[in-house]
Amino acid sequence: MSTEPLTGTLVHMPSLGENVTEGTVTRWLKLPGDPVTAEEPLLEVATDKVDTEIPSPVSGVLHRILVEENDVVAVGADLAVITEAGAESTQISSAPPQSAPAAQPASPPAAVPPVPVTTPPAVRSSPEPDPTSPVAAQPTPDSGGSVVEKLPRIRQTIARRMVESLQVAAQLTSVVEVDVTAIATLRTAHKDDFHARTGVKLSFLPFFAKAAIAALAQHRVLNASLNSAVTEVSYFEHCHLGMAVDSERGLMVPVIRDAHLMSIEQLARAIADKAERVRTGTISPDELSGGTFTLTNTGSRGALFDTPIINQPQTGILGTGTVVERLVPTRHDGGLRIDVRSMAYLSLSYDHRVVDGADAARFLTTVKHTLEHGFTAADLL
Repeated sequence: MSTEPLTGTLVHMPSLGENVTEGTVTRWLKLPGDPVTAEEPLLEVATDKVDTEIPSPVSGVLHRILVEENDVVAVGADLAVITEAGAESTQISSAPPQSAPAAQPASPPAAVPPVPVTTPPAVRSSPEPDPTSPVAAQPTPDSGGSVVEKLPRIRQTIARRMVESLQVAAQLTSVVEVDVTAIATLRTAHKDDFHARTGVKLSFLPFFAKAAIAALAQHRVLNASLNSAVTEVSYFEHCHLGMAVDSERGLMVPVIRDAHLMSIEQLARAIADKAERVRTGTISPDELSGGTFTLTNTGSRGALFDTPIINQPQTGILGTGTVVERLVPTRHDGGLRIDVRSMAYLSLSYDHRVVDGADAARFLTTVKHTLEHGFTAADLL
């Protein structure tokens, strides 16, 4: 490899989020010789949490690419060299540390003694199949055939974490049925005004979130985490609410920080914002960590209920089912009659190592009571 000195700036792998130490280079967006401007995306990087673009810290020309696609690169390692347009060989300077996905504009590079440009040691290639290892038998022509596709990185991560969660925790699910007719009536009366005022649709989800957050304050064992040695439990005074979001890339769980301080309107705005940025690929890595409890709305796709898997190291996750109208026996003035009511199921999966069935039932009962009796039009202001 050539070691001639260059005038330019080294581009480093930036910080990619809390507890993320490396990323995989998935695609270079520029080729050697291409002009670039400061903040223009140079390459795409994938981590266990998110895919993101790494921008150029300075304007100039992409002189050399130091890592290949599919290389796994440590945070802080060198990725490329940006030189001044029309520059001849002189020195390299190091760009300031970056944070993905947006980097701060770089200061003018300071001259340093010439250094050789080599592929950094903190780079390793993604594992390739061993040609000597056994491979799956290919389908025979009369077997009906099949299509084999490589599992996307985010799907691999989801698969690994789901299995790990089930292996680590003693998971159990409790379910309650909730009458949300009062909320349905409230929504019907105010959803148009709410949308006109906020630009956000008023769904059932912020009500579910608000009720769950209020219940966590009373049942703190579900707003907690258990250490890996199973010797200590951390109880959180705040609620950083994870919201499971379905996207084309796969399931992601952005976190709404300090959700316990938010109103229905603020929660609705935050939920819509996080979901939109997950689906457009603009969510930042730091927004995908730090949750203390998770809400998953499988009802948005028509499911009555499910048994969600805990987002480790949390102790619980609440699933909200679809809201359906059906005939329900109700009592009025001591008599029994059949009414059309809006009903939904809530399913709470919890870590039985620290949460007992009675704890889960009490939490769900609190959420149920709030949803059935706890909201008025004043809560929408």
